[in-house]
Amino acid sequence: MGPEEKAATVFNDTFIRPKQFYLSGFSNIPHVKYFYVFLCFVYIMTVIGNGLLLSIIYLFKTLHTPKYMIVFNLALTDLCGSTALIPKLLDTFLFDRRYIVYEACLSYMFFVLFFGGVQSWTLVTMSYDRFIAICFPLRYHSIVTKPAIAAMLLFAWFFLLSVIAFMVGLIDRLSFCRSLVVESFFCDHGPVYRLACNNTFLNYMIAISAFIIIVCIPLVLIALTYVSISIALSRIASGEKRIKALKTCTSHLILVAIFFLPTVSSNIVTVSSYIHPNARIINSTLTHTLPALLNPIVYSLQTEEMLNSIRKLWKRKRASTGTTKGELFVTAIMKH
Repeated sequence: MGPEEKAATVFNDTFIRPKQFYLSGFSNIPHVKYFYVFLCFVYIMTVIGNGLLLSIIYLFKTLHTPKYMIVFNLALTDLCGSTALIPKLLDTFLFDRRYIVYEACLSYMFFVLFFGGVQSWTLVTMSYDRFIAICFPLRYHSIVTKPAIAAMLLFAWFFLLSVIAFMVGLIDRLSFCRSLVVESFFCDHGPVYRLACNNTFLNYMIAISAFIIIVCIPLVLIALTYVSISIALSRIASGEKRIKALKTCTSHLILVAIFFLPTVSSNIVTVSSYIHPNARIINSTLTHTLPALLNPIVYSLQTEEMLNSIRKLWKRKRASTGTTKGELFVTAIMKH
């Protein structure tokens, strides 16, 4: 009995709701388990890096600013997105549990796509912060306030929640009378809806709309902000001030490149030419997992306030350890 026969449930003669889907993953790759072990390492480091970033922002009141509210949001969505994807991926392929219940598949799809969308719009909010800081420096503290940033981030969360919920909900109207083998490493939207045997035009249109909302519009907005920033910097007479202003944008530009370049390039290659399923899965997997790993490293190493906070935390820990050892030493002497 094949994956299709094991997973199908017939409701009536015209509509078939599957009990389960079968995630195909890689095909005919030797030693593929090493790749999953690598992803396990990526997840552990992602949790440590983003957990540390969240802790530092929470512990240091000097970082309780609108700018670091955005960084906190990015670290949180990175952590949630990786947790939504990688543990289930490892469970599926390392332990060969490739069948996934229909409802679980839709939930899996929703959370992975939702957190990816929030990451994208968080980067837009970061670019807005840099735009106001450089183009309107005197009005920065009156425009970029905690309530304003909280409102922008909450709007992104609820708007994307609605878009992704609608997109995933439309899967429920489809009948799956052919193959139930999803040719991907998770319940991705495209590979799932293309398995349906009734009209999928609405699903195709919402997939295009979601791609525009999550990738195209954010990229255009970020590009526009940096065009405005470039114009503003060209009017600064002092080269030293120009370099200082540019340094504040470096970490954000690296984050944008890490997140968008793999996504855009993989979609261009998929549309313009044939790409082997294994190569597509590797590219897609790294696109979904590496940004969350690299983001906290970029912010820790590129941002002066964050570096200073890490140094303070390290000194505080060392001082605390030193005090404890000193107290134990004194106590031992007094006893003798």
